Amino acid sequence: MVTRIEKIIARRQDIANHKDILGLEKAIKNNHMSGRIESTSLVQKSDVFVGRDQEREATFYGGKFYFRTFELKNVLRHDAKTRHLSYALCSNDSISKIVEVCDSLKHARTLLKINLGTYHGFSKGIIDPCHLLEQMKCLRVLSFKSLSREEDLLHDSIGELIHLRYLDLSNTFVVALPESLCDLYNLQTLKLSNCKNLKKLPSNMQNLVNLRHLDIEDTELEEMPKGMGKLKELQTLTCYIVGNHEENGAGDLGELVNLGGSFRIEKIENVVNSNEAWKARMVDKKYISSLCLKWSAGEDSEMVDSQMEKDVLAKLEPHKDLKELTITGYRGTMFPDWVGKSWYHKMTVLELSGCGNCWVLPSLGQLPSLESLLISNLDMVKRIGGEFYKDDGTDHHQETPFRSLKTLDISRMPCWEEWESFECDDDDAPFPQLKVLMIKKCPKLRGDLPTFLPSLKALWIFGCKQLGCYLPRAPIIRKLRIFGKQEARMRDIALSTLEQVSVNGEQQVEYVFNAMTHTQPTSLTWLEISNCSSAISFPGDSLPPSLQHLSIKNCMNVKFPMQHQQHHSLQSLEIDNSCNSLTSFALLAFPNLKYLTIQRRENLTSLEVSQSFPQLSISGCSKLENIRLPVSLSQLIINKCPLLEERIQKKYPYIWPTISHIPYIYVNGKRIRNNSTS
Repeated sequence: MVTRIEKIIARRQDIANHKDILGLEKAIKNNHMSGRIESTSLVQKSDVFVGRDQEREATFYGGKFYFRTFELKNVLRHDAKTRHLSYALCSNDSISKIVEVCDSLKHARTLLKINLGTYHGFSKGIIDPCHLLEQMKCLRVLSFKSLSREEDLLHDSIGELIHLRYLDLSNTFVVALPESLCDLYNLQTLKLSNCKNLKKLPSNMQNLVNLRHLDIEDTELEEMPKGMGKLKELQTLTCYIVGNHEENGAGDLGELVNLGGSFRIEKIENVVNSNEAWKARMVDKKYISSLCLKWSAGEDSEMVDSQMEKDVLAKLEPHKDLKELTITGYRGTMFPDWVGKSWYHKMTVLELSGCGNCWVLPSLGQLPSLESLLISNLDMVKRIGGEFYKDDGTDHHQETPFRSLKTLDISRMPCWEEWESFECDDDDAPFPQLKVLMIKKCPKLRGDLPTFLPSLKALWIFGCKQLGCYLPRAPIIRKLRIFGKQEARMRDIALSTLEQVSVNGEQQVEYVFNAMTHTQPTSLTWLEISNCSSAISFPGDSLPPSLQHLSIKNCMNVKFPMQHQQHHSLQSLEIDNSCNSLTSFALLAFPNLKYLTIQRRENLTSLEVSQSFPQLSISGCSKLENIRLPVSLSQLIINKCPLLEERIQKKYPYIWPTISHIPYIYVNGKRIRNNSTS
């Protein structure tokens, strides 16, 4: 849940970032606020935002009470009544002015992001952030976000800022927080995200009774402090790490009924029994939209009580309006009944990963709104059968399985051998809305795949070397990528609709070339072929007219089309250890080429390029000795081409004049400088 303070901060930052685009001009608001200044860290909605582009400065006035600058040379112009201050330093600023301005801001309510880098010497002690705090005891909002300082930012004096509502230490090197932080009874927001060195929170966090938002994402916290359940006002808690004691166990979550947004529970292996899991009262936390349940790896699976693991997960059942669910590292052999039940009518995203003991998938096909499903590292699953689609595979009155699913990603399933077909007519086939199907690193999978996917637009198969079945019928497919040694057959793939094709191996490459012979691929813009030793050539000795990117790797007997007519669409060309019959290469047929890469071409002796493009990379061409390039080429990279390297180093005639004006020439990683460009 985003607080009002955070919304205002985001709005100010956005305007500051776009001041040049907005063309802000310097101005002063003539009418000033009068009367008593309210004790608040929020700027009034009537703020006027003005700035001056010439000095890269933006000064924002809310009456006279809000001041912001991008440079410090004019920082002392601020009004004595300023209550809200924020600025970012440039490398040429005078850091000593920080102390000057803060000494005269004893009544300031807001001190936002001081963006100091190590080049200012801040980490060497030129300025102590604690000195700033001693001068500004009325602060409500304080941000040291992304402050480059390796030692601790705060000491016990932080506890004297009794009015503080908002504290942001995100992206800092903070190692520990002082215990006095727990004296800030008015603190509502504490942001510690991406504090990679932070391993422990203060022991008396339970005293922050007004805390509403605690962000500890991407920290190294080992466990939660005791008594977190007393923070009953908490609305945002990104993560709860279960400890080994009753005072910081899962049961401490029971009173935090106002938690909302995204929430993760880690180290669930520390939950000793299902009763403790039940005390967490996850089913009552109706404001949580995204939930992650995570077990840590480490314990031998043979030592795990599978039934107890299942009971614990059963008692962590979330509320019925959950939208996203992730279960990772679960150590039971089967999932409890609630996982996949159709009463989760709003669930759109589900991830099951690292559940190494599970031997059967839960029934997920009847989740009515599920759009994205990720299954990975379920090491014991050998078969996906009818129970995956419906509760028992026999109730014909149930809805079409996976009727809303759009993305299905199954990866790293080392024992998975069979994907059982779901017998039905095309009109009732599962996955009617599936657009993306990815199957990766499933080395034992043989078949079958779904037979008909009417909405499929992208199919990616990688590392499934035993897969030999036919690919699904997909009438509107746009992207096809098949990598590895698998021999999946593409009988019904519609080449006429494909826009991007990446295939690997004899069978796949031959199919694509044969298909292009019979069907003109009018939409194909991206083609990558690799690892084919067959002697084949492009149909009609020409490229598809719509092709923009072509990559040929380890296809030594593929004949490159030397077109007589110009091919205007091709922009990127890569030839790697391929097209052995090609001994000279003239690119006159490709006037709009932008990127050219030629690697491991043993027989290539000459290369001629007439048109201008940004980058040319040549490597592993041992016989290449002559090149003619346009002087407008931006970058030339040459590696392991001994004949060509020697001629370039010696500025050989007929070579050097054509490349001497190229700004960046690299030979074996070293830049060649010349008088024209140095």
